[in-house]
Amino acid sequence: MMKDIHQLTFLVLCCSAIGSPYAEALSSSTSLTPGKSLIQQSLTGKMILAPLTRGGNLPFRRLCSDFGMEVSLSEMIYARSLLKGDAVEQARLRRASNEQLYGVQIATNQISEGINAIQEAEKAGADFCDLNCGCPIFEATRRGLGSSLLRSPQKLGKLVSGLVSGSNIPVTVKIRLGCETDTINCLETVNAIREAGAAAITIHGRTAQQGYSKDADWRLIQEAVEDGKQNGYGHVPVIGNGDILTYFEARRRIEESKVDSVMVGRGALAKPWIFKEFKDNDTWNPDVKERIEVYRTLSQYMKDHFGDDAMGRKKSWNFLPWHFEFLSRYTPYSEEEFGAQSLEKPLIQNRVVVPHDVPPLELLMANRCSDTHDMIADALWESDSNADAVRKLAAIAESNEFKEILRNGSANLGEDKVLTNLPKGKAGKWEKRRGRNPGPKRSDEEIAHIRGERAAKKERILGEGGVWPPL
Repeated sequence: MMKDIHQLTFLVLCCSAIGSPYAEALSSSTSLTPGKSLIQQSLTGKMILAPLTRGGNLPFRRLCSDFGMEVSLSEMIYARSLLKGDAVEQARLRRASNEQLYGVQIATNQISEGINAIQEAEKAGADFCDLNCGCPIFEATRRGLGSSLLRSPQKLGKLVSGLVSGSNIPVTVKIRLGCETDTINCLETVNAIREAGAAAITIHGRTAQQGYSKDADWRLIQEAVEDGKQNGYGHVPVIGNGDILTYFEARRRIEESKVDSVMVGRGALAKPWIFKEFKDNDTWNPDVKERIEVYRTLSQYMKDHFGDDAMGRKKSWNFLPWHFEFLSRYTPYSEEEFGAQSLEKPLIQNRVVVPHDVPPLELLMANRCSDTHDMIADALWESDSNADAVRKLAAIAESNEFKEILRNGSANLGEDKVLTNLPKGKAGKWEKRRGRNPGPKRSDEEIAHIRGERAAKKERILGEGGVWPPL
């Protein structure tokens, strides 16, 4: 009965979004796939934008929606901070006007806290809520949140069950394969979540310990899909996540692993038009001027969201230059040329060295130095039109300042602080490194050795025509 109420509530919420593309799709729909609820039907056959820390800001999601994104998630929101009135967490609830199906992701380990946070998400217009059980960062795991929840599938199942029974909107869950490589418990976790009544499950094909250092294991994701079908849970969508950069990799993952949908993170950050490629089943290789137009649109959306004044610029600068850490990595990959290669290794794992003999404007847009990204963001922010943006960026590409960056790379003013490897806060307060197995801070000799190694690496990469800092 509760599941029927959830489905009816979800239908009412979506249809009440007057004029939204999703509401129009619902009104024109005549039937659902047998056994699947409305939300489950809506999460099938899609390319979904992952909840991206920093990258999943509203202006970026709005840009992805322009390219046909149908399902999106907010940045992860700490439920406790949200309920305490934290302005940053409350801002993350906001939905872009063109987002079709929007979910809010929360981090919590308490049922009552989670239910209250879901209510806030519902008030803000979320269509569903996702529980984060995959975040590996220390800030989350030290609180018993994120991937630390994977250590006890039984407790996680009770948490999900409580959230589902107390929520008016569907609850989904995003997990990793496990915490450590030697404690993979994906099937046990997925079964607990299914039995708890989750509307859908997203599986990132790596452990928390692996981060992004290894290729995603889609074989284990496939096992979870097959196990669900064998045990009567084939109606609960399994969404696969990990190492998707092209539409043809996404299509192949769906076909081979039998997942219901795929989720993209870094692939969308590198090229927001990946959703267009997925829908068109074809590669779009925009030239440099077309890419600048896309990037300027993102800049304009930042102005719309944060404000076109000094304060708006200051807020935007937490995001806009940062986006070029990924946008600068764009490389055209056609299925004809790279399809076979992608079978052996995910294309997103390729390390591309940009030669110096490309046109200056292309070289600028592909440069991965933070100083360059700041100059690009400034030109986009100050431009009056797409043509003006191209002119400003072309001038930067020919400038002595950029040529100096090509010769010497970006200045890393925070290097000394990072090399000490101390926790945040007052330097030397704990004399410990952050992490589960802390060690002493680095000595001056260790720091000098590391700096020497980096200097040699920098000289080699710049000599080969690469950029510094490297990816």
